[in-house]
Amino acid sequence: MKERRESKYRGIFEKDPEFGICWIRYFDQFGKKRREKAGSKSVAIKLYGKRKQLVLEGKKLPENFRKPSVKFSQLLDDALAYSKRNKRSYKTDVPRIASLKEWFGAHPAEELTPKEIESPLVRMAEKGKWAPSTFNHYRSLMSLSYRLGVLNSKVPSNPARSVTHRRKDNDRVRFLSEEEEKKLRKVIEAEWPSHVRELDVAINTGIRKGSQYGLSWDMVDWGSRMLDIPRTKDEEVIHVPLNDAAIAALKDVHARGGGKGRVFQSEKTGEPLENGRHWFDDAVIEAGSKNFRWHDLRHTFASRLRMEGTPLEDIADLLGHKSLTMTRRYALLRPNKVHAVVSLLKPCDPRSETSQDEVSGSAAQVVVQ
Repeated sequence: MKERRESKYRGIFEKDPEFGICWIRYFDQFGKKRREKAGSKSVAIKLYGKRKQLVLEGKKLPENFRKPSVKFSQLLDDALAYSKRNKRSYKTDVPRIASLKEWFGAHPAEELTPKEIESPLVRMAEKGKWAPSTFNHYRSLMSLSYRLGVLNSKVPSNPARSVTHRRKDNDRVRFLSEEEEKKLRKVIEAEWPSHVRELDVAINTGIRKGSQYGLSWDMVDWGSRMLDIPRTKDEEVIHVPLNDAAIAALKDVHARGGGKGRVFQSEKTGEPLENGRHWFDDAVIEAGSKNFRWHDLRHTFASRLRMEGTPLEDIADLLGHKSLTMTRRYALLRPNKVHAVVSLLKPCDPRSETSQDEVSGSAAQVVVQ
């Protein structure tokens, strides 16, 4: 790039001397440096004098100069800083924001349209076989970036809001059968023995993956056999009772570690584990379980309780559901009760001497008399 050339006139310069186009530079009444493209030198001289007069009079200056273009990568940097300060998902946001920078970072943020955002995300979702929730995470990060950009006056609007939100299959219930659990446990014990207790805690408490790997020892109340989790997905405190299997698993982990800080830590480095992805997904594949995710361990917990006759209201409390809407997906796993209820209805026997209508009529006559 050619260097700008200063004019002999104060506040006037040529940004690119090759084209001979002059710009003016001055400070407004608030001390903010401003630049405007003028054109020829004579026009620049007149415009500079006019702007200086407006500044002296304290009048509002026109907003007719072009602001520097903001790259989308700058908005992503702001979103990452926000995530670090405020979000529990910061460590998973880091690689996702890095991917978004690769795909969209060089684009001027203000020029991206909803279609230009959605099309690449759809292609990546198909290529990576994303779950709807993964697609929504990327969409949410882009929307957060634009929302912060609007708040900081870097962009005028949020085009990511118009990208279609993908509906998750919240009615899906996939749980481990006893045979599947035996195979999965056998694989984990053989190849990842240090992670067996993570499986035990997940199946016997039903807590979410984020809550489980965020557990610290001060959340374990040995006396009342309870997990006191102060912050969940819904930003509410939940209290999870511990059965014998969960207590045994936690005691084993406690004995192997120092009993301080986070419950689940790497045996090699001593660093807190963020999730079980580095072993669980491979274990599931090796055990031959189809279409099974970590979250399905939560379904396993709830499904087994339901099949043992636990009321939906109790399961909802244990899972931390605010209403029974989400819990009702487990209703059909215990059909005996509803079958018993409908069996209370007695059909009319047409062969009997007195029909049901006659009985009802007689009863009505008695009431009248």
